[in-house]
Amino acid sequence: MERISVAHSPVPTGGSSIPTWWASAVVYQVYPRSFADGNGDGMGDLLGVTAHLDYLQRLGVDAVWLSPFYKSPQADAGYDVADYRQVDPLFGTLADFDGMLQKAHGLGLKVIVDLVPNHTSDEHVWFQAALAAPPGSRERDRYMFRQGRDSVPGSGDGDLAPNNWKSIFGGPAWTRVTEADGKPGQWYLHLFDTKQPDLNWDNTEVQEEMRSVLRFWLDRGVDGFRVDVAHGMVKEAGLPDWEGSAAMVEGASELPGEAHGGHTEAEEPHRAHAAAAAAAAAAAGNEHQVVSPLYPPSPFFDQDGVHDIYRDWNRVLAEYDGDRMMVAEAWVEPAERLARYVRPDEMQQAFNFDFLLAGWDAERTAAAVEDSLRAAATVGATTTWVLSNHDTVRHTTRFGLKDPTTFPKGIAAEDEQPDAGLGLARARAATMVSLALPGSAYLYQGEELGLPEHTTVPAEARQDPTFFRTDGVERGRDGCRVPLPWKAAEPGYGFASGFTGSTPAAPWLPQPESFRKLAADRQDGVDGSTLELYRAALALRKEHRLGAGSFRWAATHAPAEGVLAFENRDVLVVANMGIAAAALPDGYRIALASSPEAVAGTPAEPAAGPGAARKLAPNSAAYLVAI
Repeated sequence: MERISVAHSPVPTGGSSIPTWWASAVVYQVYPRSFADGNGDGMGDLLGVTAHLDYLQRLGVDAVWLSPFYKSPQADAGYDVADYRQVDPLFGTLADFDGMLQKAHGLGLKVIVDLVPNHTSDEHVWFQAALAAPPGSRERDRYMFRQGRDSVPGSGDGDLAPNNWKSIFGGPAWTRVTEADGKPGQWYLHLFDTKQPDLNWDNTEVQEEMRSVLRFWLDRGVDGFRVDVAHGMVKEAGLPDWEGSAAMVEGASELPGEAHGGHTEAEEPHRAHAAAAAAAAAAAGNEHQVVSPLYPPSPFFDQDGVHDIYRDWNRVLAEYDGDRMMVAEAWVEPAERLARYVRPDEMQQAFNFDFLLAGWDAERTAAAVEDSLRAAATVGATTTWVLSNHDTVRHTTRFGLKDPTTFPKGIAAEDEQPDAGLGLARARAATMVSLALPGSAYLYQGEELGLPEHTTVPAEARQDPTFFRTDGVERGRDGCRVPLPWKAAEPGYGFASGFTGSTPAAPWLPQPESFRKLAADRQDGVDGSTLELYRAALALRKEHRLGAGSFRWAATHAPAEGVLAFENRDVLVVANMGIAAAALPDGYRIALASSPEAVAGTPAEPAAGPGAARKLAPNSAAYLVAI
């Protein structure tokens, strides 16, 4: 029986023409402190990662991305790096890293490590030297030290910060130091926590040091880097005041007076500005002008100078064989502007946050897919698909909220609590969509178990600096960073399952009771479990080469009615994000459905074909293969 005909034109993609491993890879993010505890101290470590690499290989992923494991005082869970070339004792040793890397490569897994180039820890030897050195010194020039503004013009006391910038984590972005004579002195910039001073990327020492760090890990054999705050580093000359308020995820923080946990509308004025600016550019005959929706434009994010850095790094990676790669964490809009980071002489990939932010909504998701594929094609790149990471509320939970497009900055017990069953059903379906799209997919540890956000972490257990710097207004990211459950019957649900000593210490963050039934050993080999769904979807992705495939909307695609439907090679993917059952077309067999109850109906008559009268339930997805 022939497949149904589809009249839609394909959305251009470049996946099938890019032969490198990363172009179609599925990358699994390991957040080391919460993945697995190898020594029983309550903190995940590299030995724990090594012990579970076989699990990741069996899952069917192609690569592992490790969040920071470098020497650090852990003020921001390792994103405050004190030594880029040493493993923090919390996580083990360089020998442990080398052993993990060797085993991963032996299993056919690539390894990507985090790189944090925007800032260091205040305990980094460079910053300690800067504090001891006088204003105007070589040591201070490595960072963003500035004189304060006069509180009274002409007084010269410098009691005011150099400008009005706010920290992404809340509060001011400047801290004043005490000089050697005991008097208040210069101020230093920290776009994040006070303990994370920003580097000065105009400084040639900084540039050369980061090239050296790249080579250090490339020489050890890593396959790539995830670049933290890749849209940062370069600041506008003069560091002008800025009345906007940037956030790590949405481009703008909540407006004053907004209820916590609701979907912020702060980005809407920026989008309106971008639309107006684009219309004005088109009227002037400049249709291709790319306008950032952040208004007023940020003087410290997405500056053109960052691209010079990545061109430089691209040349460093080219010195090594094996198609080494970089992926950008760049929260920039629109998609065309993000595509600038993956031009042929810059990075290889960038996280697709438009797709992540679309939520459980067919029209928003369809627009994100179209925009992403089209923008990537303009620069000859593939795109990425991601639903969760260590900075976001898990999509299993977000999709269970009353508004499944909501993007709260953490959830606490006093906030709206999700419908866990509904959220999981939607998350399973959304994952099937993301894994069937051409390009590369990124998974966050534990999503293959269907783990929800821990939405009731006690305030006294929280550790995220955003929680403290905003006085709890932002709940923070601890809820998505809770240690994984490996064995339901063991202490800490087997978080220290590789530990052979006495009773292990409690995990560093408390785990919710819901994790017990979701433990890996409760799902392994169980038909219909989320773990087995991920394994099956990843196997089908490999079998049909969907990551390097083609794309076009199917004839049944009807996002206004809640139905997302597209074709990739010989696979038809249908996701029902609406409220009514959706008809499935004839001429296909169901290769995989997001739940046993997803597909209902049987053929009225054998002659009608195996697909007749079949319906896809709401909050479900299915892979169909042409007969």
